[in-house]
Amino acid sequence: MKVTPTAIPDVLLIEPKVFGDDRGFFFESFNQKVFEEATGLQATFVQDNHSKSSRNVLRGLHYQIKRPQGKLLRVVQGEVFDVAVDIRKDSKTYGQWVGQILSAENKKQLWIPPGFAHGFLTLSETAEFLYKTTDYYAPEHERCIAWDDPKIGIKWPLTVAPLLSKKDKAGKGPA
Repeated sequence: MKVTPTAIPDVLLIEPKVFGDDRGFFFESFNQKVFEEATGLQATFVQDNHSKSSRNVLRGLHYQIKRPQGKLLRVVQGEVFDVAVDIRKDSKTYGQWVGQILSAENKKQLWIPPGFAHGFLTLSETAEFLYKTTDYYAPEHERCIAWDDPKIGIKWPLTVAPLLSKKDKAGKGPA
């Protein structure tokens, strides 16, 4: 496993060791011991989530004000532009964002620690997205930052207006 810090060092790009030939491929998508050794982190995952989205669907930027979730993300079908925004008020990178293309083809994963807002844009016809979380979903604590918040200035690779949920259309600034 190769682990590379992003422009926000607490957000990690993870590239698993993939074994492949003309029959297909195999890789460990998660191994607790290898994850801890490679990242120096001791994260306990309590929930797995799976979502499917069509092209131009933008989900996010979501976070929880209590019970913040760390997330280990990967795409198993299609391609997304995945974004993490640092909303930790005492952080040197507060308000900054990083984005990565995650796809079934590149098999890259992204570790986003607690204290970040998260969102993604589907770039392919459809995409299936899997992620592990370090805390349970708590809808009463969930908040949403507007995907186009000018203070954050995310450079989404958009060619048309994104498709947003009602919740995401109502997104505001971080609390």
